[in-house]
Amino acid sequence: MGPATRTACGPASSTVKECIRAILKEKLTNVEYVPEEIPQLTKSLSETIKNRLKEEGFDRYKMVVQVVIGEQRGEGVNMAARCFWDADTDSYAHDVFMNDSLFCVVAAFGCFYY
Repeated sequence: MGPATRTACGPASSTVKECIRAILKEKLTNVEYVPEEIPQLTKSLSETIKNRLKEEGFDRYKMVVQVVIGEQRGEGVNMAARCFWDADTDSYAHDVFMNDSLFCVVAAFGCFYY
């Protein structure tokens, strides 16, 4: 995928969001928050999402996937990200998953290789 075949916002963010949502639902639906297991789960999710996005055909894009998992305690969480990129070709998508035990926020950034 290159700038000529992408959407107006880089990789089709709806396609990326659908991939993220499907993976989170598959991997986290019945998962309980266990602090000792979260670091490995976070790493596994980010690799799975990155690999699935590569399969979608974003060959000319460097994909960066950030995964944050926290315990569901009824408290609020604010997250932010800043990037320096080409607004004509680069983009991002994000999704949030929650169950009774945990929350997971995923942000996937796609930066075009020239």
